[in-house]
Amino acid sequence: MLDVIVIGGGPAGLSAALMLGRCRRRVLLCDTGQPRNRRSRALHGYLTRDGVAPGAFNEMGRAELVKYDVEFRPISVAAVTPLSDRFQVSFEKGRDEAARFVLIATGVTDDLPPVPGFEECYGRSVFHCPYCDGWEWRDRPLAVFGRGASGARLALGLKTWSADVLLCSDGTSISRSLRDRLERNRITVRTERVAGLDHHEGRLSAIRFATGEPEPREALFFSTGQRHHSPLAIQLGCTLTRRGTVKTGTLCGTNVPGVFVAGDASRDAQFVIVAAAEGVKAAVAINKALQERELLV
Repeated sequence: MLDVIVIGGGPAGLSAALMLGRCRRRVLLCDTGQPRNRRSRALHGYLTRDGVAPGAFNEMGRAELVKYDVEFRPISVAAVTPLSDRFQVSFEKGRDEAARFVLIATGVTDDLPPVPGFEECYGRSVFHCPYCDGWEWRDRPLAVFGRGASGARLALGLKTWSADVLLCSDGTSISRSLRDRLERNRITVRTERVAGLDHHEGRLSAIRFATGEPEPREALFFSTGQRHHSPLAIQLGCTLTRRGTVKTGTLCGTNVPGVFVAGDASRDAQFVIVAAAEGVKAAVAINKALQERELLV
């Protein structure tokens, strides 16, 4: 029987597997190769790794696991079944495996609006996180796609990177108080529905609306919500926060004994470096729990 099965091979899962391997634990890491940031050309804000392509980052991480005998399988997990003293993990293909602990690090998926051109620009000139990509587009004409207060907050936040910010509320109204604050901060608001994004090979040039003139823009940031990339945590009965993330303790434990969740699916600060740190914390907690089972009192 395995000590731990880590589901999700992004920064959180890789960091956890690395630390557990160093603790001489029998670890299986499963990943389908569909990370949230796969469309991005580079990750940022990670000390010594700023500017590294996400795919290259993950490849380096998997290579470091080899010397610690961590097994990696490019496979999808179909179900996790709690038993009396273990978990049975079923895969889309291949035999089931048993493990004492399960760490879910599958992250989230951003909801892209069904706007023509959005998908083509995503990761090139359309982004979800200004902390991740705002610096590269500093002092350019920027746009925000977002409804209500969340869109307004994102637009106000983008003033850190550019003085020229346009908010597109896509057919929804903005409260008078928010409109006044946006106006005081010289943020233009277009409430018409967005008809499409004009671009050349994913590089945004203008935003078209259902009515009125298009707006020339070079990059767009959006706030349209997200969902769990995998339903496993919910199926296992993990408690969710009001924001819909998995409620975890300081060491990434959940209300389900033996189930840990690390990475974007459990925290507000959704950065690669934070996910990697959470993976380490979860690994330490799991190793201590294994020690409690193994050591004599």
